[in-house]
Amino acid sequence: MTKIISVNAGSSSLKFQLFVMPEETVLTSGIIERIGLTDGVFTIKFNGEKVTFTQSIPDHKVAVALVLEALIKHKIVDSLEEIKGVGHRVVHGGEVYAASVELNTDVEKAVEALAELAPLHNPANLVGFRAFKKELPNARHVAVFDTAFHQTMEDDIYLYPIPYEYYESYKIRRYGFHGTSHYYVSQRVAQLMNKDAKDINVITCHLGNGASIAAVKGGLSVNTSMGFTPLAGIMMGTRSGDIDPAIITFLMGKLNKSAEAIIDILNKKSGMLGVSGISSDARDIENGITAGNPRAILTRNLYANRVAQTIGSYFVQLGHVDAMVFTGGLGENDVKVREAIIDRVSEAMGINLNRELNLKTRGKEVCLSDEKSKTAVWIVPTNEELVIAQDTLRILGL
Repeated sequence: MTKIISVNAGSSSLKFQLFVMPEETVLTSGIIERIGLTDGVFTIKFNGEKVTFTQSIPDHKVAVALVLEALIKHKIVDSLEEIKGVGHRVVHGGEVYAASVELNTDVEKAVEALAELAPLHNPANLVGFRAFKKELPNARHVAVFDTAFHQTMEDDIYLYPIPYEYYESYKIRRYGFHGTSHYYVSQRVAQLMNKDAKDINVITCHLGNGASIAAVKGGLSVNTSMGFTPLAGIMMGTRSGDIDPAIITFLMGKLNKSAEAIIDILNKKSGMLGVSGISSDARDIENGITAGNPRAILTRNLYANRVAQTIGSYFVQLGHVDAMVFTGGLGENDVKVREAIIDRVSEAMGINLNRELNLKTRGKEVCLSDEKSKTAVWIVPTNEELVIAQDTLRILGL
């Protein structure tokens, strides 16, 4: 038996699970949400108990310290030395990494060099790695890349219509992200439908503070909404998603700001936060809608439209879709957003939504459509941590 902890450090969250492998027994799991805010939330589950508390969590270093302290405090482990492997989600591997690898000094430098392509994520991933490496000096570490699953996309999908030499010289192309999540839920929904993943077409919607959609044909990614960086694609919590690129130079002139400053605005001050003026958190948007705030209402409609447009394009590419899957914090829990998205594609995709079931279901594996639906609609809570633990065990040979 080997204890492996999977670490998923996102732009504003830190998820973790401690496994006994290869049995895949979960000793504890948890999530720290709203990192960077004064009302950060830490939830940890162990021995059938769930403990939640709120405090200021200014950055990822503090989040990692809280996780490690909790493992000892709640007697989940007697010593941190019991943990032999640490698997880390790393967002961007560029074209350097098409599969998981042991995270050593050379890989650390490569991931750091790729940070300009994922400025909200690769640095956070490295903070997690360095903090765990310091606290667990005898453990070995593995990097599991978000970009790996999407390496099966064809060149006429991943290339941009810009001078080809920019791809040859600088590797400018669409990479796609959330690959571990898209892989897990597409495989899991096939199991739930008693199908072989090789025999079905699935559209997976990973909707959280960061969000992306993937078209999965026969178990392989054939398209995905994020691109060269995680800024591309659909509207997100603080990210704009796709916009007319000329807006960048237009705003540079109007605001007298550099290109980097405008990109920072598109990364950190746009999306739900920028449109609503309220928050990047969908729960706060929901409260605004309840209060009748017109910009909160606009935010939801704009978000649902962007997601639906992407789903529609993948539906056309795939020819037929056996299942559409919602996952991620927003996808699993925001019943109104799910409904708004499904309503926009239901006629074209032949979906009959069980509205009552949708409204009362959060965070559970369930089919939301009835037997008459041509396309089944599922909620499948993602389990990136399990995939990370499996890869860590395999790579390290523990």
